[in-house]
Amino acid sequence: MVSMGTEPNLKTNWRIYMTGWIKTLRISRMMAMALALSIAAPTLPMMMPSVAHASDIKVVVNNIAITSYDIARRKAFLGLQRRKGNLTQIATDELIEQALKNYAVKSAGYRIPDSRVDQAFASFAQSNKMSAKQMAQILNQSGVTTDHFKDFIRTQIGWGQLVSARSRSNGGLMNEQEMVAKMLERGGPKPTSTEYTLQKVIFVVPASHRSRDMPRRRNEANQMRGRINDCSQTIPLATQLRDVTVQDIGRVLELRLPPNWKDEVIGKQAGQTTRTKDTENGVEFLVICRARTVSDDRVAQLEFSTEAVENGNDEVGADILKKIRESARIERR
Repeated sequence: MVSMGTEPNLKTNWRIYMTGWIKTLRISRMMAMALALSIAAPTLPMMMPSVAHASDIKVVVNNIAITSYDIARRKAFLGLQRRKGNLTQIATDELIEQALKNYAVKSAGYRIPDSRVDQAFASFAQSNKMSAKQMAQILNQSGVTTDHFKDFIRTQIGWGQLVSARSRSNGGLMNEQEMVAKMLERGGPKPTSTEYTLQKVIFVVPASHRSRDMPRRRNEANQMRGRINDCSQTIPLATQLRDVTVQDIGRVLELRLPPNWKDEVIGKQAGQTTRTKDTENGVEFLVICRARTVSDDRVAQLEFSTEAVENGNDEVGADILKKIRESARIERR
């Protein structure tokens, strides 16, 4: 039995968050590199601030207090990054911005679990070839403290989620004027991308039969893959099998490929198939009906918009932050 349909979930689930810092946390490359170099340095300066039993409140942002101790820890963080200038002023400004972001994230209903933060922390430590315990020791000895760094991570993740959600709600694309302006800034020819025409083949396995039938269905799917040379064969082959569905996905630009299939599809040519995947529907694979290089304004829009997401939605985020700051209550003491 074979049925035809359209794929219901082809919208690209753009990474929000920042997916830097090992797909969990994105911080600017310059900051990450500076911190990594500082951690590796054998002559790391001791910057532990001298803190009394109580620290003074220096700024209040929408009822969020920023204390002298917070500023001291951020200054230590700036020191690890080898930042120059008036570190007290830079630290204060960064903490005000962080407070504004935290306020917006909380107001939007986002809650970042400790487990997510701990995972990002451990991933960053691993990327710098050390354990989470060693990373914590470095941060504590330098005066940054583990808690301060994890608060920073939590803000980055939450803000990334918020900005990406806002970007998706606006269609996830720059408008035509913005796109043209970006192209003029960059200069040169328009970007190109590969456009894939795809089919999805689903070997349906009811939930109640998964443990029993999945191995057999995987074998059947792989046998069918070996017999496919182009998409005209897919339906005739499927009609010979039981409970197989063929869905015409249609044309999809490389930048819009579903994340769970993207790595499998990129580089494939017409007539090739992806490997099988176990899904909630059963066993699935994709057939590449056509692959061609395209270059037009749509590709440019997608490329520029994807760059914005990968870089933490800099422009979208800056616009959101500006509006938040305009309506915020910031009291310096």
